[in-house]
Amino acid sequence: MKAAAGAPLEFPWDQVMAMGFGLLRLSPHAFWAMTPREFERAASVLKRAAGEAPRREDMLALMQAFPDKP
Repeated sequence: MKAAAGAPLEFPWDQVMAMGFGLLRLSPHAFWAMTPREFERAASVLKRAAGEAPRREDMLALMQAFPDKP
């Protein structure tokens, strides 16, 4: 893999394996059997949701559906 400027980039195996084994708790067999697309989708649950905050109406509906119990 090469960067646009021409300098070679190494694949970040340490970070990818740490995420796969440590955070996702994949077995070695499952990790090495995954395609890059499958791994990206599995790892995407660890990213922060980039979107809007819940609306007040949605929060009120959730609070009604799941009330705190004393």
